[in-house]
Amino acid sequence: MVLFGEVGYRSASLREIASRVGISHPGLIHHFPTKEVLLAAVLEHRDEIDDSALAADLASGTALLDAVVRLVRRNAERPGIVELFTTLAAEATAADHPAHRYFRDRYTTTIALLTRELEALRDAGALRPSVDPASGARQLTALMDGLQVQWLLERGSEDQVDMAAVMQDALALYLVEPPLVEPQRPGGTGD
Repeated sequence: MVLFGEVGYRSASLREIASRVGISHPGLIHHFPTKEVLLAAVLEHRDEIDDSALAADLASGTALLDAVVRLVRRNAERPGIVELFTTLAAEATAADHPAHRYFRDRYTTTIALLTRELEALRDAGALRPSVDPASGARQLTALMDGLQVQWLLERGSEDQVDMAAVMQDALALYLVEPPLVEPQRPGGTGD
C-alpha cells in the first residue's frame, strides 16, 4: 500500500513491492499474479477498513454526516492510506488506468450516498434551503479530497490543516443546526 502511495501505481514494480514486504518476487506473484490484481486487493483492503469503521459508527446511532467527520479524523491518523488514495485517484483520471473504473464507481456511490443524506436532511427541515443536495454532495466530496491533498502537502508543518475541523465547519454552513460531533481541535477533547 505504501509504495503505491509514494510513487503511484505506474512507477511501482512488483519486485520493489516484494522487497518492501519481505517476500520473494515469485512469492508475491504466486498470491498476486499481476500488478492489477495486487492493486485491486490493495483498494479492497482500504475500502474494508473505511467501510467497517463507517458501519460501526452508523450501527452505534451516529448520523452519516457525523460519521463522515469521524472518517476524516481517522484519516489524519493514516497518512499512508491518505497518500495511497490521493495518488491513485489522480492517476486514475486516465481512462486506461486499471483503477479508473474503481474510482469512477466509488465517486458515484459516495456522491449518491451523500445526496440521499442531504435530501433526507432537507425533508426533515435540517438542511438550509439554499443548499441543493446533489450539488452539496459533490462539494463535500471535493472538500474531502482537497483537504487530503493540503494535509499531505503540509505534513510536518505546524500549520498543517485540521481536516476534521474544516469539514465540521463546512457542514455547519449546510445545516440549520450543526451536527453533534465536535472536531478534536488542538487542546480540545473532541467527542
